[in-house]
Amino acid sequence: MTEMLSVQPATLAAIAAMAAVTYATRIAGLFLVGRFNLTGRAKAAFDAIPAAVLVAVVAPVMLATGPAETIAALITGAAAARLPLLAVVAVGVVSVVLLRAVLGLG
Repeated sequence: MTEMLSVQPATLAAIAAMAAVTYATRIAGLFLVGRFNLTGRAKAAFDAIPAAVLVAVVAPVMLATGPAETIAALITGAAAARLPLLAVVAVGVVSVVLLRAVLGLG
């Protein structure tokens, strides 16, 4: 049982190094954001980053899971055009639950 819970030193070092690099890049972003005055196309590109990251996270889940999740993602996307964030989250959760029940996947 203790063999399953043991951690190799190299694995622990790799995890610590990845955490340090991730933290460093986030802190560097906070320090650098105030030093640049972005205008025009550069500002538009930086403004598009949050939406691009969201699509990069949601699209694989939407397309790689079942039909209930895909339909629910489309419903949620439509709701996002009209409703506030909390309502959109509620629409997404309810639509997945109902579609799974209707399609017999839950």
